[in-house]
Amino acid sequence: MRPEEQLEILRKNAAEIISEEELLNKLKKSYEEKRPLKVKLGLDPTAPDVHLGHAVVLRKMRQFQELGHQVILIIGDFTGMIGDPTGKSETRKQLSREEIYENAKTYKEQVFKILDPDKTKVVFNSEWLGRMTFEEVIKLASKYTVARMLEREDFSKRFSEGKPISIHEFFYPLVQGYDSVALNADVELGATEQKFNILMGRILQKEYGQEPQIAVLMPILVGTDGKRKMSKSLGNYIGVSDSPEEMYGKVMSIPDEIMIEYYNLATDLEQSEIEKIAEDLKEGRANPRDVKMRLAREIVKLYHGHEEALKAEESFVRVFQKKDLPDEIPVFEIKDEKIWLPKLITLVGFSSSNSEALRMLRQGAVKINGEKIMDPVDLETDSPFVLQVGKRKFVKVVGSSKQS
Repeated sequence: MRPEEQLEILRKNAAEIISEEELLNKLKKSYEEKRPLKVKLGLDPTAPDVHLGHAVVLRKMRQFQELGHQVILIIGDFTGMIGDPTGKSETRKQLSREEIYENAKTYKEQVFKILDPDKTKVVFNSEWLGRMTFEEVIKLASKYTVARMLEREDFSKRFSEGKPISIHEFFYPLVQGYDSVALNADVELGATEQKFNILMGRILQKEYGQEPQIAVLMPILVGTDGKRKMSKSLGNYIGVSDSPEEMYGKVMSIPDEIMIEYYNLATDLEQSEIEKIAEDLKEGRANPRDVKMRLAREIVKLYHGHEEALKAEESFVRVFQKKDLPDEIPVFEIKDEKIWLPKLITLVGFSSSNSEALRMLRQGAVKINGEKIMDPVDLETDSPFVLQVGKRKFVKVVGSSKQS
């Protein structure tokens, strides 16, 4: 594909490219020399789950793959032990090497739901960062000033508020930027919040005599609450490894006003088709429920296939529109004759603590046999009953001698 055509594809949905002119020049050189560009993405496995927010950047990386370029996925086992200070109001907890490698294993399994594993080179940045001498670290540190580092918003805010900033946190953008030097990267991808770190790579490449990389920055996908960025810690995420039914149900829970954003950033539909959907919604020619159901189908299809998407939709319609129970409900056996409801919610894994379960009760998210329960009552277990938390979590609770 000619460079101009490639640029048109790569420009789609990108929040910013620094710079488009430089990227076009690199694409032209790549085309003439029949040499693929080195396209880099760094991931610090600080948590084991990949969600649709991460997938926005990964799907752009897949586009580079499909255009014939070399994709390099950097697992930040070294940088992960420092902790990315981006957006943090205090020093981030440092992870052990064991935690990093365990999370990295899960990361790799999940990213290959999006990237082509045969066309992806996976490296760990400890391969070069772990071998640096102290003299080399001092040389790296000399390439940037404290004043420039404090221009970074999160550092500036903490400094003005008198909150501590550890010296090792200053090294995070430096060593992430050095990854680009080590690989002689042509392009680096990331979310808009990573702009400071990615531009650091450009600066350091110049300092080390390399041609600076292009920064391709992707928008941050808002979570299912429609307000904050998607995050597992906020509970507003859709995981790429969620079951088809759970993924479908989570998409159906998003506010109507962010549907088009999800169509743009989380599906493979052509831009012209998305624009038509948006126009039909605006003019009242399309039912928002139907538009959202199609969105849910498109997203589930990407990660689980067409057949599973249709099954997930059938299940959703049966359970949530016709108010039936799922065909298969897991059974939880309990020995006690009575159990406190918050404790039960925690035991079956629907909450992480009794206090969280109490909040769920007060919010009206708990039902017993279809009836909403808002008080932390003691439940008799002499007869089986169905516990439901939220819209998608069901379990049949039976006494140890009553299982059926």
